[in-house]
Amino acid sequence: MVRTPLTPEEHLRGERLGRLLREARGPRSMVDIARCAGISAETLRKIETGRAPTPAFFTVAALAGALGLSMDELLPRCVPEPDVVPLAG
Repeated sequence: MVRTPLTPEEHLRGERLGRLLREARGPRSMVDIARCAGISAETLRKIETGRAPTPAFFTVAALAGALGLSMDELLPRCVPEPDVVPLAG
């Protein structure tokens, strides 16, 4: 199976998700959070560093639950800001 290349927006979204998860984890161990979410620490490491910029929805949901985050607050913060185009006038 050939995977289509990720867009710059998808890469940016993955970087934002990783940063949000690292911030939410704080001083807690990566191993402990991964265990609570039912994923490997290596998977969490890849997500946090942006090397896995498009994790499965259920993985993100499990991480959000392990970190005490709401999907309603997490997902909108991962979406890049739309480019603001000045109005002509």
